[in-house]
Amino acid sequence: MQYKRILLKLSGEALMGKRQYGIDPERLAEYAAEIKTVVEEGVELAIVIGGGNIFRGVAGASKGMDRVQGDHMGMLATVINGLALQSALEDADIQTRLQSAIKINEVAEPFIRRKAIRHLEKGRVVIFGGGTGNPYFTTDSAAVLRAIEIKADVILKGTRVDGIYTSDPEKDKSATKFDFISFEDVLKKGLKVMDTTAFTLSQENELPIIVFDMNKPGNLLKVTTGEPVGTKVNL
Repeated sequence: MQYKRILLKLSGEALMGKRQYGIDPERLAEYAAEIKTVVEEGVELAIVIGGGNIFRGVAGASKGMDRVQGDHMGMLATVINGLALQSALEDADIQTRLQSAIKINEVAEPFIRRKAIRHLEKGRVVIFGGGTGNPYFTTDSAAVLRAIEIKADVILKGTRVDGIYTSDPEKDKSATKFDFISFEDVLKKGLKVMDTTAFTLSQENELPIIVFDMNKPGNLLKVTTGEPVGTKVNL
């Protein structure tokens, strides 16, 4: 295996499947099956999920809601998604632990770094909910922060696009894909990989990011084994 310990970042929207909002059980089952193939190969896997399929704090703030309140609602949305994914993984016979950055002890363990690492060492998938536990930080930032804390080898950002392009491939048919790109070139070209705070944190800690299409069966395992899938961002 190319990577022993990975942090998988999924957007909340990814869980919608073909729905307009909410959670699609079929999509959850598909992701659980993909994750199982990787875990069975002995890879230690942690996951951070967004909450945009349920509530997005920035969108709420733009309509007059208090930003801090909105972000707290977004954090709770990520916990809901975490519970849904945990259930799907357990249905696939994968041992899972959900840890939350906000105290919600009846639902999830509190985030404790050493405990999270111990779970990973025992072969359990660890889902980190509640973002960073602070408003004004995205789940991208939470993903990078947790990846650094657990000493992950790489961040895998699962999207519906098969990598990083010169422009949005869904809007620009002439967009070309990068197989490899440096952190510096991403910034120079103004490409959108993660929000600036998360991206800078990843760059400073020399933590590579791979952006790939999570919805294509087998891709997660291919990325983990080092096959040239998606786009790799490193120094």
